[in-house]
Amino acid sequence: MVTKFYHSAHQTLNERDMFSKSGSLFIVGFLLGLLGATVLFSLLTRGGKEAAEARQVFKLAHSLPPSAPVHLGMVRFAELVKEKSGGTVEVQIFPSGQLGSETEAIEQLQRGALAIVKTSAAAMEGFVPEMAVFGVPYLFRDAEHFWDVLESPIGEELLVGATQRGIRGLCYYASGARSFYTAERPILAPSDLAGIKIRTMRSATAIAMIETMGGAAAAIPFGELYTALQQGMVDGAENNPPSLYDSRHWEVARHYSLDEHTRIPDVLIFSERIWGGLSEEVQGWLVEAALESVPYQRQIWDEYVASCLDNLRAEGVSIYYPDKAPFQKAVQPMVDGFMGTTVGDLMERIARLERSE
Repeated sequence: MVTKFYHSAHQTLNERDMFSKSGSLFIVGFLLGLLGATVLFSLLTRGGKEAAEARQVFKLAHSLPPSAPVHLGMVRFAELVKEKSGGTVEVQIFPSGQLGSETEAIEQLQRGALAIVKTSAAAMEGFVPEMAVFGVPYLFRDAEHFWDVLESPIGEELLVGATQRGIRGLCYYASGARSFYTAERPILAPSDLAGIKIRTMRSATAIAMIETMGGAAAAIPFGELYTALQQGMVDGAENNPPSLYDSRHWEVARHYSLDEHTRIPDVLIFSERIWGGLSEEVQGWLVEAALESVPYQRQIWDEYVASCLDNLRAEGVSIYYPDKAPFQKAVQPMVDGFMGTTVGDLMERIARLERSE
């Protein structure tokens, strides 16, 4: 009996000892597993944080619709930035004025609240007075002369000349020639502008041009122009063929006179505040991508202009090709008024420019 009890007690003690060892091994294993998980989580978190810090995202704002050739040029720019950076730099595009008007977007860019903005050179006048040169009517002999200027030292000076104002120019995009479109009768000579009101951009040179030709200028937002034309608040406007067609202004303005009074480029600009904090490598990617996107944008622009003119004709819009000489003569007093100014000096350099400059 005693022997039986001894063996039973001994067995119980052995089982307890085994359970204790098993429990200890379990606790040790659990602690080691927890430690490993903690180390792994720390490594993953740090790696994710480092990856997030290495990836840079820049917002690009503009006021055109996604169908516009200029927007497609910016899409190409964003693709090139991603390609060159190996995906570490991303450009997010916000079209159709989602982040504000052109002027509001430029102001945000100056503060560093926006990285990139596509704007008309006309809207830049209030920030870079020298940009007013693009609003001088009949300054360029033709499209070839226009691009010769943009790709010359003159064009480069205008791009980088705004850095003291918080703006760094990256490149120019094609925006075509601006011409008159009207509701009641065509503009075939400057005298046809007498007594009518023409919508212009918020540009001092654009307003001066209309008034010098004898018309009345009305600087109203582009988004309000269809209603203004429909209700007779203005008699006409001036813009390039894609803008006339895409806006459907042709529904209420059936006369388009291709006098081509101005050629005003679009400009891709970057915030100088943000630029200063970028590495030279990232800066290089952005500049290269911008310049490489230009030929593509120019090509699709030219194709789209031809398509828009065909579509306008198909919609029954009357298209005219007036003699430009009377218009050039009418704006001469305005042109002469720039002589002796910084803009006047630029005008003289542009007039003398040959492909060798």
